[in-house]
Amino acid sequence: MASKSANESQTRAVNLRVREDVRGLIDRAAKAHGKTRSDFMIDAARRAAEDALLDQTLVRVDSDSFAHYLAVLDQPPGGEGFDRLMKAPKPW
Repeated sequence: MASKSANESQTRAVNLRVREDVRGLIDRAAKAHGKTRSDFMIDAARRAAEDALLDQTLVRVDSDSFAHYLAVLDQPPGGEGFDRLMKAPKPW
């Protein structure tokens, strides 16, 4: 089995203060997943961090494309699909 590099195996402590009820909730969830509290919190924090970064989408376009995009947004909606949507029965 290959050994981990120094950077991969090095860990650092993260100290958190949490209300007792939240800690209990985390402990119950960790137990339900067969994980320690630390492993559960690390996995949850990593997923939340990845989601936060993935939600920040940056699209770069040239000025002509951007102007066209703004012009399309400024047009009133219309067309067959829009008309069908507006005529659909309302659920309320």
